[in-house]
Amino acid sequence: MLRLRAICPFFWRVFQFRPSNCELLISQMNKCTDEEQIFDIIERNKATLSEKQVGCAFDILWQFQKKTSLKNVEYVKDHPQFLTLRNLATDKIELMNDDTLVNVLYIMQQLAVEAHDPLVEALVSEAWRRLERFDINVLSKFSSCLADQRLCFSPLMGKIADIVNRNLETIQDLRCLSVLMVSTSPLISQHFRERLVKKTELLFNTLDSSQVNTSRRIVQFLQNVKYSYYPLLERCNKVFLSNVSHLDLEYISKILVLYQSLRFHNFEFIRMATTKLTAMIPLYDDPASFVKLFVALGPMAGPEEREQLKSTMLLMSEELTKQQALAVLEAMEEMESENLHLIKRIVSIVHKHLDDCKPLELFRITRALTFLRFQSKDIFVRLRELLLSYLKVSVITAEISVLVSAISMLPSPHLDEVGTSRIEAVLPQCDLNDLNSFATSVLRWIQYDRTYSSSIAGKQLKLLQKLDHCGRQRLQESNNLDLLWEKLKYSKGDWFVESLLEETIATFQRLMNEINYTNVAEIATFISRSSYLSTSLLDRIASVVLQQIEKIHPFSILGIILPFSILNYDPPQRDEFLGTCIQHLNSHLSILDPFKLVFLSFSLATLGCFPEDLLKTIFNIKFLSKLDSQLEFLPSPLTKRVHLRLMELNRAVCLECPEFQIPWFHDRFCQQHYNKDFECVLDKRKKPLPYGNHNIISGKVPEVHWKSNTQIDGSRLPPGSERIALEFLYSRAFCRNIPHLKGVSAMKKRHLEILGYHVIQIPHFEWNSMALSTKDAQMDYLRERIFGEGKS
Repeated sequence: MLRLRAICPFFWRVFQFRPSNCELLISQMNKCTDEEQIFDIIERNKATLSEKQVGCAFDILWQFQKKTSLKNVEYVKDHPQFLTLRNLATDKIELMNDDTLVNVLYIMQQLAVEAHDPLVEALVSEAWRRLERFDINVLSKFSSCLADQRLCFSPLMGKIADIVNRNLETIQDLRCLSVLMVSTSPLISQHFRERLVKKTELLFNTLDSSQVNTSRRIVQFLQNVKYSYYPLLERCNKVFLSNVSHLDLEYISKILVLYQSLRFHNFEFIRMATTKLTAMIPLYDDPASFVKLFVALGPMAGPEEREQLKSTMLLMSEELTKQQALAVLEAMEEMESENLHLIKRIVSIVHKHLDDCKPLELFRITRALTFLRFQSKDIFVRLRELLLSYLKVSVITAEISVLVSAISMLPSPHLDEVGTSRIEAVLPQCDLNDLNSFATSVLRWIQYDRTYSSSIAGKQLKLLQKLDHCGRQRLQESNNLDLLWEKLKYSKGDWFVESLLEETIATFQRLMNEINYTNVAEIATFISRSSYLSTSLLDRIASVVLQQIEKIHPFSILGIILPFSILNYDPPQRDEFLGTCIQHLNSHLSILDPFKLVFLSFSLATLGCFPEDLLKTIFNIKFLSKLDSQLEFLPSPLTKRVHLRLMELNRAVCLECPEFQIPWFHDRFCQQHYNKDFECVLDKRKKPLPYGNHNIISGKVPEVHWKSNTQIDGSRLPPGSERIALEFLYSRAFCRNIPHLKGVSAMKKRHLEILGYHVIQIPHFEWNSMALSTKDAQMDYLRERIFGEGKS
């Protein structure tokens, strides 16, 4: 007992003095002004450094690196005392608290220490052991470290996702949650995704408006899970706009890329970004920064700014790396550039690095060169050699798909038996998107390559048949509408339409009870693109809208109405359906982009629906001025479509709703676009009267000459006579699956009738039929349709 009493004061002195010594050394570290002073302290005290002091040394070294923009990282990593510090950390891992443990791991990664470094591996292992006890802040930082190590699909990240799932209700820190959402996004289910989104919405009210990083991570998460959730995107966008003065080139570039991927368009942000980036043009003279500026601003810039960007890029082009040159090449593709001098300069840089390119990079190069119509035998020959060499050894389905697609874009595309066998080998692993990509490539070979032998042609046709079979099999096996939509989202092209569209619609009909407010707009958009009239699917869409309209975002209304407008279909509860959509929109008109309101109003007009409040919002000087300013930032093809739809809407309102007293200001447009294939005037005895302005489509409707002594002048007609308009209807005027007239053609007929015409529409399937294969048969057909006469 006496011995124990004698020992106790000794331990008490150690216990009492160590903290003061520890704090004294930490205080000395905090006063250091450079790395050398820290290393000097480590060298002098390495035998007595505690785990807390080790953690402090790492932290201060990292603060120095941030101040110097990481310029001294290599010096720090190579310093002998940094190795001493790492060894000390390895020895004291178990004594470190959770925060210090993960912070040391984070700093090691920021200093670009390899993931297989013994200290990094030991830190990750110890963190895994403690995982369940980590608080939300430490857990989020650890998940970010794992993501940086590309361990997003690891069991460890899966464990973190499970912890978040179990404790989601108790998490109150949106910053930490946003980090966890991004890190675990590759692993989460759709149900978990919905819970995370709802939790984020709840916590967003607690977010400081200056928390730009948190908002960016939320948008990053939505992009990772391919979910364009408008309410959150809008709220994040408001944060970006309120902090515009703090956004630099790097940040604006990232946001623009995320928005483009999510297909989220906000005019205010685009305008702000364009203005701010334009002001940066004279500020950057280093290639790395200027390439970022070129890529971000180029597609949005006006003609003068584009020329300034191109001329500056030409001057520094020789300094570009492979990745920078490829980024510029793709930006020029998006800009639809015709600057051949700059294109040649950039391509020459890319050509030098071709042998170092990976399959995806080769695909991107091929696509850009094809779009820019660049001609160079040397580079295309080398591209073919590299693509084929990769194809022969590749075993990854996605990579093979990319390689095959790139080969099919080359001049005179051709794939030998080896390439065909590579496709056949991976068919069992292909999803619908892969099958569509392969089929599109095979069709290109068959269409453009005239040099292949009959045996290869036969094998390619057999391959197409196998692709058809696999595609139908995938559709028949589908039992989840959302998973199916993920695979179909980007499917397009002749093969899909001709081979799988009918089976796809049948699958949608089988799963249509799964259509709800989360996917109704996407399914409606697919039907619009397909031009396939399925009344059961459209009725289901209308029913979902009526039942769940409060959960549907106003931005989705245009996509929902579109198939009804395009396919000229009225659901059983037409008035209630359209009225519900319009009412839901009325309180959100101010947040919708002007050009989208024009498209929406035109779609409603096609259906014969003219909401007065919406139309008076559009045909207003203030709105039209805002639309004009927005069109300056939109791509040229989209701008032309907006002008076209606005003019057609103006005509529709003036003709069908004169009581609104909306002025007519598109007379020249209608003279150019509202042509009849043929028009004439008949007297009361159904005899033709001469009438000027015959507009005959050559090769479709034969020219008819009538004789009469009576001349018609302008719109004055003899009593009892009528004006006849003859219109030839091509296949695009009808639904794909049945001869049902589509919306635009039906509206045109309606408008001509309002103008006093008796409209005779001639379907292509009648005019091109065997029964009308001779000129005499065609003339008899026209007499019957126009005059009601039989054969002469």
